[in-house]
Amino acid sequence: MDEQRVPGGGPPQWRRHGPSWGNLRDGGDWGARWPWRSTVLVTVFVLIGSNFAAHAQEGGRASLDVFARVLLFAGAGLLLWRKRYPVVVAFGTAAAAMVYLGAGYAYGPVFLTVAVACFSAVVAGHRWAAWSAAGMLWAGHVLVAHWLYRWLPPSGDSSASWWQEVGAATWVVAIVALSELARVRREQWARERAERAQAARRRADEERLRIARELHDVLAHSISVINVQAGVGLALLDTDPEQARTALTTIKAASKEALGEVRQVLDTLRTPGDAPRTPAPGLGRLPELVEQAAGAGLTVEVEGQPPGLPPGADLAAFRIVQEALTNVVRHSGSRHARVHLEYGGGALRLCIDDDGPATGADVGGSGNGLAGMRERAAALGGTIEAGPRPDGGFRVLAVLPLKAEEDR
Repeated sequence: MDEQRVPGGGPPQWRRHGPSWGNLRDGGDWGARWPWRSTVLVTVFVLIGSNFAAHAQEGGRASLDVFARVLLFAGAGLLLWRKRYPVVVAFGTAAAAMVYLGAGYAYGPVFLTVAVACFSAVVAGHRWAAWSAAGMLWAGHVLVAHWLYRWLPPSGDSSASWWQEVGAATWVVAIVALSELARVRREQWARERAERAQAARRRADEERLRIARELHDVLAHSISVINVQAGVGLALLDTDPEQARTALTTIKAASKEALGEVRQVLDTLRTPGDAPRTPAPGLGRLPELVEQAAGAGLTVEVEGQPPGLPPGADLAAFRIVQEALTNVVRHSGSRHARVHLEYGGGALRLCIDDDGPATGADVGGSGNGLAGMRERAAALGGTIEAGPRPDGGFRVLAVLPLKAEEDR
């Protein structure tokens, strides 16, 4: 059993299935779990329709009495539980209809209750129960119409035609087949909804990853520059105040630049459809990147001219260069780096070299820089190679195919 505690205190309420009785009294889940509207409509239709059928078949079938109406009402009333107990309802309606026919009452809409119950059972995934209940009803009708009719009311009844049984069997198969079709369609809709929800979650995860990567690249570079200049400022504060002032000025400029880029990244979290306030950074801002690196004491030599790139590739290339230079500032003892740009064969090649050696100093990095570069390159179908050079130093080589990006 499941335990459900009433909000606001009080003893727990025990239930086996569905909502608590408190919820049912409030009407919150009544319509969803108890199909009373459709049950009332079916019940009224079955009672009225059977009454008309009895008048139309007077003389050939037994007239409706209290027992007949009780059977009709009970069979239709069982449909109220068809969502909770589809198997029991399928067999219960079939049994009520079989007793009704065995008592010799008029043919009519009594079969509708069995059809609705079997439909609900199939949709709920209990096809064996639906087929068994329908088969039981048909077998019972064959038994009554071709053998037991001699001893059952009405008196003087004759055997039914076998063509009638074929027609009844056809209707049974048609009803259950339609139920199967509805079940398959419902499962397909549920699968499509799940796939759409999964795709939405995947897009949200990708967007969070993109924002995290952007923030990492922006903050890692700027904070590395600030870290280095703060160390310079502290070291020279007493002996060379003017140089310390220059370091503080660099810190101010780097922090302002970082705040601007962070605002730009966070603008993507605003209302969908709003345009960014500033263009995304690209290789056109490479001189600014070189200037910022110079403020951290790193001389950067740029070889080659940046080509015109699609926005996605331009941003990825800029962030890769930015992260590579940030790693030089953090981890390399060299104060000189080279950035080589080469475009040809539908791909952009970025090569960032420094002469090393590694300092082994910990400047607060997260360790996600290379992973972020690889993710950016992989998003464009490119590759990243990073590692020590044979002649010393360190190299980052990025190859970004641009043809597919341009076609989008």
